[in-house]
Amino acid sequence: MDYLIEFDSLPWQSPVKGVRFKAVTHGSRRLRLVEYTRDLEPHWCEKGHIGYLLEGRFEIAFDGGSFKFNPGDGIFIPPGREHRHMGKALSGVAKVIFVEDIE
Repeated sequence: MDYLIEFDSLPWQSPVKGVRFKAVTHGSRRLRLVEYTRDLEPHWCEKGHIGYLLEGRFEIAFDGGSFKFNPGDGIFIPPGREHRHMGKALSGVAKVIFVEDIE
């Protein structure tokens, strides 16, 4: 069991334009360091997220409005269509740590 996660030694993965991440999985949990840029292509997400904004400014839009996040803010979004959301970086780069359950 690795208790120390050295993100500097992990490779970046980039699933879509404007976002890249480094991830470690243990059992049914994953810890991700995610970096968003203003180039992020908008898309709706229905997955749940628990996170902490490390750096930059970030906005998350929901069907009923949007919230702006600053460094030090926590993020808690339950899973499901009723909580669907779309994020975007308001600064050049926004870095977030997410703890996620793996399905």
